[in-house]
Parts: sequence; structure tokens; C-alpha cells
Amino acid sequence: MHNLVIDIGNTNSKLAIFNQKELVHYERLKELDETSLKVLIEKYQIKNATVSSVNKEIKELSDYLKQLVNYIPFTTEIKGKIKNNYQTLSTLGLDRWAKVIAAYCLYPGNNCLMIDAGTCITYDVLTATNEYFGGSISLGIKMRFEALNHYTGRLPLVNWKNEENNIPEGTNTINAIKNGVLQGILNEVEGFISLENKKNKDLKVIITGGDADFLNMQLKNSIFATQIIHEPYLVLKGLNEVITL
Repeated sequence: MHNLVIDIGNTNSKLAIFNQKELVHYERLKELDETSLKVLIEKYQIKNATVSSVNKEIKELSDYLKQLVNYIPFTTEIKGKIKNNYQTLSTLGLDRWAKVIAAYCLYPGNNCLMIDAGTCITYDVLTATNEYFGGSISLGIKMRFEALNHYTGRLPLVNWKNEENNIPEGTNTINAIKNGVLQGILNEVEGFISLENKKNKDLKVIITGGDADFLNMQLKNSIFATQIIHEPYLVLKGLNEVITL
């Protein structure tokens, strides 16, 4: 039995097909195309599908999927045995909630800190007793570079590529901007990890998102005894788990 899951983010859409819990197909797309979707659905004989979107209306897409498969609407009301203490469920990002569900299913009985380094950086904690109280939302790496250029008169826009793993010394203006943004991000991430380590023992830190490779590389040499897990498909795996909850 194959499941189709789609995560529509701020920048890109991610599409995955699972056979039970095994990821068998993955695509990263700028735009979703109904014709291509139908080809995949027929090729993999998709039975179930669900969609998460952070900011786009998906009625047209969901109506289309309903014609072809068993479509399961994804909302923050889907929770299994998780106690959701978030005060404004209507504004809780579905991608954040999908990550919580993924942690609940993949790492049961563990204190988990999910760090998603994408357009924004989000921090979410699920306790070992399956309680969720929310988290934090911060500016992503690209957004910080753009803000420095936009809100100043002379600072250039730095075109940073996330495969750059080193944080340069600030010996010129470009490198000073890179150092400030990247070292600032790393200090922020390490600060959140340190804070949660004090609150929750045996913490698992799960890193995902488009800039996760950079964070994972930097944190490998960190002082934390915490288990760092790089999970690039965390949202998609959470959406797949939703189908079976």
C-alpha cells in the first residue's frame, strides 16, 4: 500500500511516496503539476494521500486528490496520544505539527527538540510524556542576509550557499556579514539546545530543513553530549504517520 504526502512550504514543495514506512520516491518542486501527480499516483498505485501547506490554499489540490485516492485532511486536531497545549491551534503551522507527530512516532518515550532550518528556523519540543507546549520561530539564514542588505544603506546582499560549511573570519565586509549571520545562527541554536538540555534529560535533537546540512556539520563538533539526528524528511515522515494514526 503506497501513500502520497505533500509538504507545501514557503519556498518549495516537497513530495514523497511511502510504501508503509519506507520512502520510495522523493521530489522537491517549485510548483505542483496535476498531470505529473496523476502519473505518479497511477505508477505507484497510490491508495492514500495527505497535504500540509504553510501558507497556500489547497482546496483545488485536495479536491483533485479526492477524485483519485483516499484523501485524508491534515489538521492540528490529528494528534494520537499527544497532549497539545498550544493556545492558538488555528495559527500553529501544519509543518510544525507534522514534525511533532514524526517525533512522537519515530522516537517514542523520548524528549525531542526539532529544529527546522528553512525559510524560518523553528524550534519545537515534544516531551517524553508526549506533551507539546509550542516552541520558537526565528529568521532563517537567507532571510538574515536579505534583512542586512534591505535595512542598511551600504551592506551588500551576500549570496551564501548552504553547502559552505565553514564560518569565515570577518576580515572583509562580505566575510564579516557571513560571520555575523552564521555564527549568530549557531550561537542561537546551541543556546536553545543548552536550554532544553537543562529542562529535559536525554534530549534528542532532530535537525531538518533546507539548511540542515550546515547546522549538522557545525554541531558535530559541539560540546553537547546530546544525540544529534539529521532527519531530512521529518515533515514528510510525520505526514505519512498521520495516515495510520
